[in-house]
Amino acid sequence: MTKRLLTHPLLVTVLLVLLFWQGSVTLFSISPRYLPSIQMVAQDIQANAAQLLASTGRTALETLLGFALGTAFGVACGILFFYVSWIDRAWFPLFVVSQTVPVIAFGALVVIWFGNTLFAKVMIAFYLTFLPVTLNTKRGLQMVDPLHISLLRSFGASGMKRFLVLHFPAAAPSIFVALKLGISLSLVGAIVGEWFGDTVGLGVLLIQSMYNEDVVRMWTLIVICGLTGALLYAVVERCERKLAWWGK
Repeated sequence: MTKRLLTHPLLVTVLLVLLFWQGSVTLFSISPRYLPSIQMVAQDIQANAAQLLASTGRTALETLLGFALGTAFGVACGILFFYVSWIDRAWFPLFVVSQTVPVIAFGALVVIWFGNTLFAKVMIAFYLTFLPVTLNTKRGLQMVDPLHISLLRSFGASGMKRFLVLHFPAAAPSIFVALKLGISLSLVGAIVGEWFGDTVGLGVLLIQSMYNEDVVRMWTLIVICGLTGALLYAVVERCERKLAWWGK
């Protein structure tokens, strides 16, 4: 078990990155203003563990809530667009156009509407999540082999039955591709939402460290954001292996 863990590609990659990071700092005597050593980052994490943990928990909550709403809304819209062609022609282009609005501009409006609340951050995370899920749900449903549909019809299967046993299972792998992208975008949305003002969250700490020119803290937060995103991605991928294993 230990040998398998030590040879895992992801773990090997992480170790190589850490080795390159520390080796570059030591070999080229890079100033902490540009790239602090791993030891300095670890010391910062240890000294501010409570604050960092609380901020990570708050941002993760915003991310998960926004991701859940974006997933539910995106899947529902993808199904609706697939089955009702006139709604697809009328509304789908508006969905695409909505994503051309910069997240900063949308975030500013949301904060004006709802204030610096948890709901505002969740809505920004939702905004970045729903379109990829909508696109992939619709595309996955369209990829079903017409011969399979005809076969089920010949056995008298209803529209709901065809959806449950054929269309949705066929679309599931495509949907999970969007979910793996969506969870990362949701994290970005939550962090950006916190830039508009809050008291806790990774985005708040990032803004504070930038204004204070605290480079060590900025690298600490970069590492934490990366680890948080990787963990959330791994959870979604694990769900994919359990729920849509035929697409792997």
